Amino acid sequence: MDNLNSLMDGFAAILTPGNLLIALIGVTIGTAVGVLPGLGTAMAVALLLPITYGMEPTQAFIMFGGIFYGGMYGGSTTSILLNTPGQSSSVVTVLEGFKMAKNGRGGQALATAAIGSFIAGTIATLALVFVTPITVQFAITLGAPDYFAIMVLALMATASVLGSSRIRGFASLLVGLVIGTIGIDAVTGQQRLTYGVPELASGVDIIIVAVGVFAVGEALWTAARLKAATGDVIPVGKVWMGKSDWRRSWGPWLRGSALGFPFGAVPAGGAELPTFLSYILERRFSKHKHEFGKGAIEGVAGPEAANNASAAGTMVPMLALGLPVNATAAVMLAAFQNYGIQPGPLLFEKESALVWTLIASLFVGNAMLLVLNLPLIPVWVKLLRIPKPYLYAGILFFASMGAYAVNAQPFDLFLLLTLGLIGLAMRRFGLPVLPLIVGLILGPMAERQARMSLQLSGGDLSGLIGGPVSWTVYGVIAVIALWPLVSWLRRRGRAAKDRELVAA
Repeated sequence: MDNLNSLMDGFAAILTPGNLLIALIGVTIGTAVGVLPGLGTAMAVALLLPITYGMEPTQAFIMFGGIFYGGMYGGSTTSILLNTPGQSSSVVTVLEGFKMAKNGRGGQALATAAIGSFIAGTIATLALVFVTPITVQFAITLGAPDYFAIMVLALMATASVLGSSRIRGFASLLVGLVIGTIGIDAVTGQQRLTYGVPELASGVDIIIVAVGVFAVGEALWTAARLKAATGDVIPVGKVWMGKSDWRRSWGPWLRGSALGFPFGAVPAGGAELPTFLSYILERRFSKHKHEFGKGAIEGVAGPEAANNASAAGTMVPMLALGLPVNATAAVMLAAFQNYGIQPGPLLFEKESALVWTLIASLFVGNAMLLVLNLPLIPVWVKLLRIPKPYLYAGILFFASMGAYAVNAQPFDLFLLLTLGLIGLAMRRFGLPVLPLIVGLILGPMAERQARMSLQLSGGDLSGLIGGPVSWTVYGVIAVIALWPLVSWLRRRGRAAKDRELVAA
């Protein structure tokens, strides 16, 4: 009941004209960003971080929450109509959504995506209300060694799961850890990796890193690959669903919600895996298997529901443990820190009003998105016709203004360009960006927990091992680390058996 009472207080705070307007602005920006291929909600939040300095923390996070959910909605539009995912989590939607659009059923595909996202977002946000406080109660019992182990697990899992290979994931993580060590050491007072540059003594601001790697890096990468021709946008037609479409969609919506939320709450779970699993599940359960590959509505309804449910799931570890599991959550965590707020077990005590208003804003934003998306889809489609040179020139301008506004130092602009070139190089060589951001945020936090553990044990390394939680986490880390070796040995054993059979 306490959770529900707190949620009601959150609704009382969000249902004011000013906060509702901010939520509307957030979901509108998020949808527009999701529609435009290659932008991403993480970049939008990073660009808006400097702009929200003058806002109250609650209002800033209402806007960020709206952008987060809006991006999930918008990504389906370009997937269905242009055969180009607006978000990485919308890749699976392309498989059936674009086929439906080519068959003249683009309106039905967009409708099931929008309604499914609303239903899944509502169910997952309800789960967030009840699961997060339980996670907080568990987190309160953890000590410094347990936190250190969990943070190492988050770093390992993020680097292992993301990217085309583990080597690329760990290379990106290493870059983030190195950037995170720049500045004056909090314990010894010694400068680390500053190379005599006084502007680096205070460290590299996370906002400049996020804007540089996401916004500038993406703009440079797009400019390097810019093509004069643009894809043809398929006409939308009437956005509606018949009785058969409703009957075939409600099951995938519920199953997608059940799959997406837990995967979103797991460190490095992300939205890509549950959307893919949802597609496989619907293909197996469907009574219309012959339509898959040709435009099955189940193949749009399930993955889009999983996508939005996963978005709500990512809020659990971010709010309860201070662990970001995707790029947008990582930038939002940086925003918390920028306001002097540290997400974690004490967040619900110290900033209870902010947290519950943020959660209530997710419900409100989800409803706004349904109202916005169905009638305004033709408007969003027009965004796809904006010339990319104009679009990315504007992004570079606002990125530069935002970076300069952080400290009002010209040096930050040089730093922004350097980080943008690093982001360009990472995209060129296939390095994922999220491990860099996670390493930059969690690296210093893990170092602080490790030092605290070692101080308590008098420098004995056994101090890094706490109770059953840390033992369990280290066991999971060992499995992640050794799994490639086990897989290689199994493949080698099967190959040897195959050679023996052939010789026999």
